[in-house]
Amino acid sequence: MSRASRVFLVAAAVLAAGIAGLAVGRSDRPLPAWISAFMPAAADPLAARPVPTGPIVYYRDPDDAARYSPAPAKNANGKDYLAVKSSEDLSFDEKPPEAVATKGSQPGKIRFYRNPMGLPDTSPTPKKDSMGMDYLPVYEGEQDDEGSVKISAAKQQKAGVQTEAAELRTLNTMVRAPGTVQQDERRVSVVSLRFEGFVDTVDNVTTGTHVRKGQPLMRIYGPNLSSAGAEYLSALNARPEAGIGGQALKGARRRLENLGAPDVVISTIERTREVPVYMNWPAPQDGEIVERMAVNGMRAAPGDILFRIVDRGIVWVMVDVAERDLALLEVGQKAVVRTRAFPDRPFAGKITVIYPNLRAETRTARVRIELPNPDDLLRPDMYADVEIATGTEAPVVTVSSSAVIDSGERQLVLLDKGDGRFEPRPVKLGRRGDNRVEIKEGIDENDKVVVSANFLIDAESNLKAALQGLDTGEKPQ
Repeated sequence: MSRASRVFLVAAAVLAAGIAGLAVGRSDRPLPAWISAFMPAAADPLAARPVPTGPIVYYRDPDDAARYSPAPAKNANGKDYLAVKSSEDLSFDEKPPEAVATKGSQPGKIRFYRNPMGLPDTSPTPKKDSMGMDYLPVYEGEQDDEGSVKISAAKQQKAGVQTEAAELRTLNTMVRAPGTVQQDERRVSVVSLRFEGFVDTVDNVTTGTHVRKGQPLMRIYGPNLSSAGAEYLSALNARPEAGIGGQALKGARRRLENLGAPDVVISTIERTREVPVYMNWPAPQDGEIVERMAVNGMRAAPGDILFRIVDRGIVWVMVDVAERDLALLEVGQKAVVRTRAFPDRPFAGKITVIYPNLRAETRTARVRIELPNPDDLLRPDMYADVEIATGTEAPVVTVSSSAVIDSGERQLVLLDKGDGRFEPRPVKLGRRGDNRVEIKEGIDENDKVVVSANFLIDAESNLKAALQGLDTGEKPQ
C-alpha cells in the first residue's frame, strides 16, 4: 500500500470517530472546520435550527431534559446548565390565540406553568408531575374573562367537544312498576240474616256462579219475620173507622225493613194480602258468588254469612312504586296494565289513590289503579306489569342529559358563548325523560350548551378558579 493510501485511510478513520463522538455526546457547539469540510452542508443537523431569540426563561440540565433551574447552575457532572430562550420553549399544545400579546405579533410572556391534570399546582419553571407529564405554560393575557374559560379550537377538536341548543319539548317519563290485581272493596257484599231463621232450600247457585241483582238465592223461614209480616198485613187490612191510621202502617212496615226483609217480600204481601211461610231471598247485587255457606235445612243465626258476592266489572291494580318516582305521580294519570296471562292485551286505567304510607322494607309506596274489566278476564292476585305515563302537557326548556354536570351539591351546564369561550352556568332541574332533562332556571331556549367532553372543560374552569384563588389569596368558590 502506498503512502498516500495510508494517509487517506487514517483521515477517514479520524473523521468517522469525530462524527460518532458528536452523535453520542449531546453538544450544541458547531462542528470543527476540518470535519465540516468533508460533510455537505445539509448533513449538519444544527444548520437547520433557527437562531434562538428572546429572553432566557430558564436553564436545563444538558444530561437530563427533565431537570430545570431558574438560574445558572451546574449538574452533578460539573457541566453548566444550558440557557433556554423564549423561542426555544416547547409545548405539546398549540399556543391559543389569547396567548398573543396585544401589542404587535410578539408572543406573550409565560406567567407560570400549570399542572396538566387540572390540580391547583403551579410552577414558575417547567417541570413534570408524578406521572411524567409536562406542566403546561400559561401566557399573559390568557383567559381574561373571570366568568368563563377559553378553549382553543385545536383543544376542542382533540377533546371531542360538542354543543347543542336548548329546545322546547314535552317531556314524557314512563314509570314502570310491578303490581297485582285485586277486587274492588266497594263491590263486595255478603248475604246474612238479621233474625234467627232456617234455610229451607238453596237455589241452583254455587261458588263461581254469576248472579244478577234480585235473582233468588234461597228460601227462608223466620218466625220473627213472619210475625212482622202478619202485623203489617193487619195494618193494611184495618179500616179507617177502627182508629188505625197511617202511623201504625208505617211502623209495621219499618219493622219489616229493620229485619232486613227485601222489597220484593214486602211488595208480595201488599199484592197478595197474605204472609208467605217461606220467603225467597234475592241477591243484593250483580256479581260472582265467591263463597257459599248456605245449605238446605240449616239453621242460620243473625249475622252468619250465607253468601259472598263480588262484582268484578271494575278491579284494582295495586302497584309498588319506587320512592324516587313518587314525585312524578299524580292522581288521574293514565296507566297501561299488562298481565302475565294476557301479555298481548293491554288494559287502560288511571290512578285513583296514592297511599300515604311507605313500606320501609322495600322503600316503595302503594298506588291504586282502577280499570274496567268488562270481559271478566282480570282475576284477583294476577301479576301485572304497569306503565304510568307521566310528563308535562306544555313544552318546557330541555337539554340532553349528558349536558348536566351534577356533583350532588350543584347542578350546572357549560354555556357556549362563542369564540371558544365556555361559561359554567348553575341550573335548576325539573323532570327527566327520553334522555333529556327539564331546565327550570339558568338558561333559555336556543342557548348552546356543551353535551360532550363537558367534564374536561369543567376541570379547566375549576383550575382557573383555583389559580385565581392562589393569586388573590382567596379560597375558590
